[in-house]
Amino acid sequence: MLQSKLFTKTSKDAPKDETSFNAQILMRAGFIDKLAAGIYTFLPLGLRVHEKIKNIIRQEINLLGGQEILMPALTPKENWQATGRWDNFDVLFKLKGGDDKEYALAATHEEVVTPAVAKHVFSYRDLPVAVYQFQTKFRNELRAKAGLLRGREFSMKDLYSFHADQTDLDKYYEQVIETYHQIYRRLGLADLTYVTYASGGAFAKYSHEFQTVAEAGEDTIFACEQCRAAVNKEIIDEQSTCPICGSKDLVEKKAIEVGNIFKLGRKFTDAFGFTFKDAAGNDVPPVMGCYGIGPSRLMGTLAEIFHDERGLVWPVEVAPFAVHLLSLNPASAKATAGEARTMTDKIYQDLIKVGVEVLYDDREDKSAGEKFAASDLIGCPTRVLVSEKTLAEASVEVKNRATGEIKIIKIDELVNELKILANK
Repeated sequence: MLQSKLFTKTSKDAPKDETSFNAQILMRAGFIDKLAAGIYTFLPLGLRVHEKIKNIIRQEINLLGGQEILMPALTPKENWQATGRWDNFDVLFKLKGGDDKEYALAATHEEVVTPAVAKHVFSYRDLPVAVYQFQTKFRNELRAKAGLLRGREFSMKDLYSFHADQTDLDKYYEQVIETYHQIYRRLGLADLTYVTYASGGAFAKYSHEFQTVAEAGEDTIFACEQCRAAVNKEIIDEQSTCPICGSKDLVEKKAIEVGNIFKLGRKFTDAFGFTFKDAAGNDVPPVMGCYGIGPSRLMGTLAEIFHDERGLVWPVEVAPFAVHLLSLNPASAKATAGEARTMTDKIYQDLIKVGVEVLYDDREDKSAGEKFAASDLIGCPTRVLVSEKTLAEASVEVKNRATGEIKIIKIDELVNELKILANK
């Protein structure tokens, strides 16, 4: 993409009406725009990151056997009444349609997915079933002050599984935990993320959260470094030791919840009268599990963790572009300027041909300092610099954004080198 055609701009100054770091830096870098507290527009660069996070999740959930669907965000009151949550789910946005019927903007989708799956499952031979979606969720949060970490409107991957018995659910639940670990590995968060035991509420003794250690975290966990497990502060009185190895040596940490999973049992299948015929011919309700990850929250988490004093430092798999290509405007003869531009244009086209994603700063009205500052703020993993100095040696300067390491690479070797860096 030509940066001269990118309608968004970077900014030196943090927005005055935003207190959270992740939103400040993402707004400065031109990734998101704030409409209201907890409500953000994803601009071109931000949407690219968001979609890459979604694609990582999608790939891993597909390997787990999940089937992708898309459910409505606008949901009828009757479904929430069936489960008893219309009157006691305090974050629901409620509204009345022109037909005088009442609706909710879905904060979660058990009330939609359960009756939908029930229309297609009649026998134990039809189970298990696992369906998931990426959908916008709406929650009437009173404390929408943490940028993308706590929004009133946000994106969510929610997976729902239906099983003939508890044993099958338990087996699948463990497989989901391993899949989530793989997702966090690909996002670069594995070393900071703990499976955290939390209250199961009305569903089970425990649910499990995936908590990523970060100063911006709103949660407090007590972590066992040996097992990579933790206990949420809210249940530490009843579970004061590591739930896996029993160690009492737990370390208090601030963390961001980046995923959660629950064993729902038969609460929702009972509510909708959803049954199937078991092997003995009896009508039995399936048991359910639900498994959430928020792509928008993950994007905010990545911004909180992967940055330095100059800007964002995106992991390779989710960066908006693999390469930021900069052409410096020569201070000498026009002929040299033309040569530099021609060579940079060729590099840009060559990289595109081999599938390397490139943001090309072709702006002619910006100084070298302005280009470097914008590049650091945007945070692509690799910066390629073409200048009078490098052209004199038939080379370019290649800089690793994370490590600061600089290499001088011959132009005729550049494409192959960058293909490797971009995992192409």
